[in-house]
Amino acid sequence: MGPRKRKPLPARPQAKSRRSGVTAELQPGPGVDPDPSPQQREEEEEDLVSRYFNTGKAAHRRLPSDFFNRPCVTLAKEFLGQVMVRKFPDGSEVKGRIVETEAYLGGEDQASHSRGGRQTERNAAMFMNPGTMYVYQIYGVYFCLNVSSRGDGAAVLIRSLEPLQGLDAMRQFRSKRRKETGKPLKDHELCNGPSKLCQALNITKTFDRGDLATSSEVWIEPGPEIMSAADIISTSRIGIGYAGEWVTKPLRFYIKGNKCVSVVDRKAEKGND
Repeated sequence: MGPRKRKPLPARPQAKSRRSGVTAELQPGPGVDPDPSPQQREEEEEDLVSRYFNTGKAAHRRLPSDFFNRPCVTLAKEFLGQVMVRKFPDGSEVKGRIVETEAYLGGEDQASHSRGGRQTERNAAMFMNPGTMYVYQIYGVYFCLNVSSRGDGAAVLIRSLEPLQGLDAMRQFRSKRRKETGKPLKDHELCNGPSKLCQALNITKTFDRGDLATSSEVWIEPGPEIMSAADIISTSRIGIGYAGEWVTKPLRFYIKGNKCVSVVDRKAEKGND
């Protein structure tokens, strides 16, 4: 079952946007049709979402700071389907839909960089305000992007994106890290892994501790589709064989059937049918 398209608002006086968590009264005023058509209701909903996510004419339609202020597992799931945007100095942008995440709960989570409440210069972003970027390096070469959530030391790893815009630019950035003799990358291979997406979006350590709600270089926009429970696969995280009982906990989430997911869990998908 694929993601559901957004449906028109029902004919009732109150509507709630799941993305924003904000409720707005839709009381008809003078000259307003009390029984609008489906198209009118859809336009009303779009206007509501637009007004919430924008603070001015030049503002981006980005997710605001309070979107990130939720429990780690909840945020990891809510990220699915949202659109990550990277803007470059020349004004060009690349975009990708988030299709895979992992939750790292901090404290008791033995796979987390903040396990046991450990706070260091490296992981300081995990203890900062929700929506703060935590960018760390692996193998001394590659970078991974995480986003802090509610809870000390808790953060969500962005694992994979579905490329939407600027694919040529993504290929150019990826090629800088690949051998010249390597095979040309297919579209779904551009961002299907945490370090791959950082390469494709040219995200480096300089973004560490940046705020996704205010950054002019990278942010997240609401996606065009709402994920249902049936759209989301919950399974074990990858590459944490050292974490004891936390190895098998279902803290990795991805959109079922999406080709850009890094590792598909057929057993988990079968159990989700």
